Amino acid sequence: MTGWKTAEMSLQAAVERSAAPPAVRLALDRLTEAHPDLAGRLEDDPRLRDAVVAVTAASRSLTELLMAEDEAITVLADLDRRPRRGDDLRRWKRLELLRIAARDLLGVDELPAVGAALAEMATEVLDASVAAAGPAAEGLAVIGMGKLGGAELNYSSDVDILFVGEDDRAARAVLDVARTCFRVDVDLRPEGRDGPLVRSLASYEAYWDRWAQTWEFQALLKARPAAGDLELGERFHAAAQRRLWDRPFTAEDLRAVRAMKARAEVELARKRLTDREVKRGRGGIRDIEFAVQLLQLVHGRHDPALRSPTTLDALAELGAGGYVDAADARSLDYAYRLLRTVEHRLQLVAEQQVHTLPTSGEAMDRLARVIGYRDTAEAGAGALLAGYLTRQQATVRAIHEHVFFRPLLDQLTHTEATPLLPDEAVVARLEAFGFTDAQRTRQALRELTRGLTRSSRLMQQLLPLLLGWLSESPDPDLGLLGLRILTTGDQQATELAVAFRESPEAARRLCLLLGTGRMFVDTLEHQPDMIPFLGHPDGLGPRPQGALLAGSANALAWREHTEDRQLALLRYKRREELRVAAADVLDLAAATGEEQVVVTAGQLTALAEACVSAALDALKPQVPFAVIAVGRFGGAELSYASDLDLLFVYDGSTPADFTVAERLGENLVRFLAGTTPPMRVYPVDLALRPEGKDGPLARSLDGYAAYYARWAQTWERQALVRARPVAGDAGVAQRFMDIVEPHVWRDELPDDDVREIRRMKARIERERLPAGDDPQFHLKLGRGSLSDVEFCAQLLQLQHGVRSTGTMAALDGLEVAGALSPDDRAVLADAYRFCERTRNRLFLVRGSPGDALPSRPEQLTRLARSLGTGPHDLREQYRRTTRRCRAVVERLFYSKV
Repeated sequence: MTGWKTAEMSLQAAVERSAAPPAVRLALDRLTEAHPDLAGRLEDDPRLRDAVVAVTAASRSLTELLMAEDEAITVLADLDRRPRRGDDLRRWKRLELLRIAARDLLGVDELPAVGAALAEMATEVLDASVAAAGPAAEGLAVIGMGKLGGAELNYSSDVDILFVGEDDRAARAVLDVARTCFRVDVDLRPEGRDGPLVRSLASYEAYWDRWAQTWEFQALLKARPAAGDLELGERFHAAAQRRLWDRPFTAEDLRAVRAMKARAEVELARKRLTDREVKRGRGGIRDIEFAVQLLQLVHGRHDPALRSPTTLDALAELGAGGYVDAADARSLDYAYRLLRTVEHRLQLVAEQQVHTLPTSGEAMDRLARVIGYRDTAEAGAGALLAGYLTRQQATVRAIHEHVFFRPLLDQLTHTEATPLLPDEAVVARLEAFGFTDAQRTRQALRELTRGLTRSSRLMQQLLPLLLGWLSESPDPDLGLLGLRILTTGDQQATELAVAFRESPEAARRLCLLLGTGRMFVDTLEHQPDMIPFLGHPDGLGPRPQGALLAGSANALAWREHTEDRQLALLRYKRREELRVAAADVLDLAAATGEEQVVVTAGQLTALAEACVSAALDALKPQVPFAVIAVGRFGGAELSYASDLDLLFVYDGSTPADFTVAERLGENLVRFLAGTTPPMRVYPVDLALRPEGKDGPLARSLDGYAAYYARWAQTWERQALVRARPVAGDAGVAQRFMDIVEPHVWRDELPDDDVREIRRMKARIERERLPAGDDPQFHLKLGRGSLSDVEFCAQLLQLQHGVRSTGTMAALDGLEVAGALSPDDRAVLADAYRFCERTRNRLFLVRGSPGDALPSRPEQLTRLARSLGTGPHDLREQYRRTTRRCRAVVERLFYSKV
């Protein structure tokens, strides 16, 4: 036997105890061949032996370094001494990383020390890089960001930096040297990759004061001078700290940060890595870092002790100050150390940026053994680690979901726990999460706790989650009020408790809906039996037309008096409308790949058809009678605030037939529109009938034929593009459509008619805008908004014979017919979708119709929140979308004949 195999049994025993005995044996064979004196040194030096075994068991890349570098063995022989930094910076970095890794693997250093040592190593590389750049780098400061700034670097982290100074060439020279050792990332600079590489301090300050986004202030939590001109670096740090801590952290900031994290989670789920990623997965490192940074941003303004750039240090301060429950802080600290250790071991294998647990059982076993697990009779090491990680991540996620509110609840509801959170911290956190009145919130929580506890103790456990979900809604105060209302009666409280116990998803959805608009509060208060449907997989799905027709008919079936029938139909309509609105707010169509705007319009239209049909049937027509929808109803594009544009047609020729039909029309309008607003099922508009308001409500088939043949105006031809039967006698309806079709779809649209349509549109733009509505942000009549798209589509339809009642379908048909280019169709469709979705959501948020973006800041903010954006971004999206649309409309609609 030769080499290490002739060594003492202690070495062989160490190999067998290692995380990967076959790999270590192979490595030792190669090492003793490359370094003939190594076998003897391993016998004589137990510390060297343990270091070599640990490194070769854990890392292929560092094993190769031991093979190639004589000095690498020397480094492992004395782990207390750093290697000398010579001219070869990359070689020095590799040797120093070997030393840090060996100390880590042997348990000499704990996680914080390992991260700090890696950050110090990177800082020295940056120092050397600045020196290598020569005199040109004088006056250049290098700022550490991210994990470098927090002194918690990984083995394979990017090194995030910013440059402060004047000389772009010097910064590039520094990058050229530093990138021989690390992946150096400078994308956190203002404007990212599109921004200048170097900025002066004054330029940074101007950017922070005018343009910086929330995530950029969050990134400044980690900023610290790292290399170069340290005096300039300190001035940068002081200026950054002022900008970071002097500004209040608002609910809008919070939403921006949460939205960014949610997008990352969605992307991870799309890649099916949610359960395997220790960094971004559920209950992973990011959950802990996010919670810590968020609480720093909320409370660091008032408490300087919370401003540490290092996660574990900041977490300890949050726990000590009562900002996080002490037990939660300890659990997060433990989990963070474990998860970061797993991440380190993953990255040591080949020094690659890995955060995902291996799928191979063999690789998972080796990872677990490097961490310290060993096989048992019950399970292998990999399975034991995987199970333990799953439990830890579940704990982290659970704490992450209530960490922001548990201390608040302790203080606000006077539970047995001793409140540690200062009053100003309570106010700051509530305001950051969108609760504007701390005293009112305190009272609401007390009442809510009492109301919910009567039905279920589970509710006390859910309260932190409920507050978190409410804080994600447009109006958390309204949502909290809604929950209070739903717990005031025994039936409501019982329904709530049962639904929440059986489906936390129902609870989450309810909080979001209650905080969106009063409509949800009012409807669920009177129909609490709908609450369980919120969590049911099919409870909010689109309803078939047959089910809606049957439901509306059943609502009226056993009632005799007209007023009772009206109330029953109104109740049914509100119930189904809530179902549609809930699916709309929750964007459930996205899961099926459909467009929510189209699905919502279709469902609102189908519901209206069912209600009109039920109302007409309840009146028992004595003459063949049909209801024709026009306008948005005819286009199957109803919004929540839409009137029902109707035409009434009957088959008859005598004065008696006319009298019966006219009375039937009057009764149908009264049934639907009600005699008072509280009785209104739908507002009804008959102004598009022949002769408008001066004409009879109902007209016979012959009367329509004669009128359209002799008297119809251009606007009526345009209106009939969207004519569609919706209720009543099918034979009468079809004969009406047979009359309309040749009138609307004549071979050509005369030039005079084209000019008349354009004049009418221009007159609407000038005269129809309601007083008080902002013309610059009008969703219906503004330049490039809904009316532009509708008029443009209808004119092109009449010119090219494209038959479709709906605007979106018409745009598709016009593209197929070659009357509209794909690019133009996309621009018009985008504008229609944006304006319609925003207009619908405005109705739900405000509780009343509205056609323009609100001018009042609080209303605009709630609307923007409901749409998943901010007030400024919503206005900018309006400008951008409608500007493009108007350019297309002016070219296609207003071009000369």
